[in-house]
Amino acid sequence: MSGATATATAIASVNGVPLHSPQETLSAGELRQRACTELLRQAAMQDGLLAGDDPVPVDGAISEPACDAIDSWLDRELQVPEPSDEACRRHFDAQPARYRSGERVRVRHVLFAVTPGMDVVALRNRAEACLLDVRCHDGSAGDGFPRAARELSNCPSGQQGGDLGWLAAADCAPEFARELFGHVEVGVLPRLVHSRFGLHVVEVLEREPGAAQPFASVQGAVRMALRQQAYATALRQRLQLLAGAARVEGVELDAAQTPLVQ
Repeated sequence: MSGATATATAIASVNGVPLHSPQETLSAGELRQRACTELLRQAAMQDGLLAGDDPVPVDGAISEPACDAIDSWLDRELQVPEPSDEACRRHFDAQPARYRSGERVRVRHVLFAVTPGMDVVALRNRAEACLLDVRCHDGSAGDGFPRAARELSNCPSGQQGGDLGWLAAADCAPEFARELFGHVEVGVLPRLVHSRFGLHVVEVLEREPGAAQPFASVQGAVRMALRQQAYATALRQRLQLLAGAARVEGVELDAAQTPLVQ
């Protein structure tokens, strides 16, 4: 399948195990997530950590034993080195704004919410059209963004022109905060912001940079960030190897035919 969604006539699968029912329509991202989970479930089964009669996932939900087996398999297979003090220091020096304390931003947004059964491709097209429109009119009449929020946003803030007020990182979903904090951009962001709630067109109205923190006080957070990065890299590489050895149909995955992945 080459399209972005699964349809009733094309069932995506991993080694013959279907990833969805004929009636389900999934985005490309949802298909990839299910495929990666199934690759891990089958790897745990092959290595004897999960019973061979573990039920095939329904609607993407795996069994509790499968969850535990995947966790055990990942703990065994992913050898993530502990970041050195030197690596932590280099990371901190390269991204000091990320570890400032008290940073706040005043923002407004237009939310295109993802709901069950939503045509995600059409939703993205609408969000991108909105982004282009408000960027083209940014700073001209001054009312383009509030008007777009009132007419298009699925957030209650739309009635206030999308205004979310002043936010700290702790006020936001982590994936939303990553796009807002530790940057210097002011104005309409040139990209859609993805969160668990959907797609956002975001305008940063003001920034308060907060106070710089000494390395010693944030070293633990820096080490955790590097550890998470290393884990994500190791997991991605392992999934590439699993995909390269599997028969994957109807979903596009990065695959490696050799363990020499970078």
